[in-house]
Amino acid sequence: MSKSSAQYSQYPQHHPHDHGRAYQRRPAAAAAVAIPLPAADDAYTIVHHGKQFRLGPVVFWIVVGTVVLLGLWSAATATYFAFRDDVLTRLIARQAEMQYAYEDRIAELRTKVDRTTSRQLLDQEQFDQKLDQIMKRQTALESRATALGAMPDVTGSIPRAVPQRGDSSQATPKPSPISDTVIFVAPPDREARLESRAPNVAAPPTNQFAKNQGFDNVLIRLTTALDQVERRQMAALSAVEEGMDSRMRRMRGVVSDLGLNLANLEAAVPRTAMGGPFVPVKLTSNAGPFEKQLNRINVTRAEMDRLNRTLALVPYRKPVVGEVEFTSGFGVRSDPFLGRPAMHTGLDFRAATGDPVRVTAYGKVVSAGWSGGYGRMIEVDHGNGLSTRYGHLSEINVKVGEVVKIGQVVGLVGSTGRSTGPHLHYETRIEGEAVDPQKFLRAGVRLSAG
Repeated sequence: MSKSSAQYSQYPQHHPHDHGRAYQRRPAAAAAVAIPLPAADDAYTIVHHGKQFRLGPVVFWIVVGTVVLLGLWSAATATYFAFRDDVLTRLIARQAEMQYAYEDRIAELRTKVDRTTSRQLLDQEQFDQKLDQIMKRQTALESRATALGAMPDVTGSIPRAVPQRGDSSQATPKPSPISDTVIFVAPPDREARLESRAPNVAAPPTNQFAKNQGFDNVLIRLTTALDQVERRQMAALSAVEEGMDSRMRRMRGVVSDLGLNLANLEAAVPRTAMGGPFVPVKLTSNAGPFEKQLNRINVTRAEMDRLNRTLALVPYRKPVVGEVEFTSGFGVRSDPFLGRPAMHTGLDFRAATGDPVRVTAYGKVVSAGWSGGYGRMIEVDHGNGLSTRYGHLSEINVKVGEVVKIGQVVGLVGSTGRSTGPHLHYETRIEGEAVDPQKFLRAGVRLSAG
């Protein structure tokens, strides 16, 4: 390859005289030699197998640039393949590191999920246990409320803090001295419960607050409500026990003040038709304060019932109904007919003719008829040396030998015998000796106060 102005020194000139002579080729090595041809421009000539190719400078440099780029590309490719193992190794290591990081993150998240799930399961189990305890406690409180409702002396023992709408203020009436020793009105069901029935445990509504924070608050509210119920029930038992203990003390004090022998009185109590196998009272090993206190109350009630039956033979009640007004007391007085001092062996109660006269204790009629200055008179034997007399009656409603009960009408007020007007002459006697009836009446007032 050379410029066109060069001479072809390597090849002989073609002569016209050479026609007919065999053409002798040059060796093949000289076939691709570029022979510069004479030319006036700067073009490049490429000779290949006797053929000439002329290339301009632009095309030439394009070819040269392409060859250079191919060389560079080949060098870069060779370099890449020479170092590709290190690149791939680093790339794989990077990918593995990222994978391990993702796996660690996933494992951490899975651990958190497992921990949260375990905590939720534990919280659910604890919630179920607490709810089960609350349900058992509510059942126990309901059974206690039933036991309290069955106690006839609960009503009136505890003042109600808030009266219910529509409830009339009905206080338990205290027994009149003329009535039995203890009369407890059976309470209605609502009163017997003493508002101590625990609220029904209802499932809280499912909302976001309940899911997040509400369960504990619900349990706290339920526990607080049950605590209030339990305190109210314990207060009820304490009030009942205190009242019964106070009444027992008063009953024993009355017997002692009257100078009576309690053992003799109990022996004189008539036996009624009762029976059954003996079953001793036992407390379970897991009995709580409520059960123990309830057992004490039941024992005290049984003893109080025995004292009530004993005191039923003691004439400490009024023989007439209404306000007590004495026209003459027990002891020495001026005789209304003779005007001289005389012993008055009883009390004169002011009353109108025909007013009912009631027996003041359980006993048997030993006299019923006319008896001198008493006029029409009834005498009742109460046993253990106690007896009562009812004089100046206008009418007698019982017969000798008849058993009378407390408060039974035995006759009507009159003015028979040595009497200046209608009234009741009432006597109490111990072993036949007249004693002041006011002593017994005061004991009755003392008992009725409780």
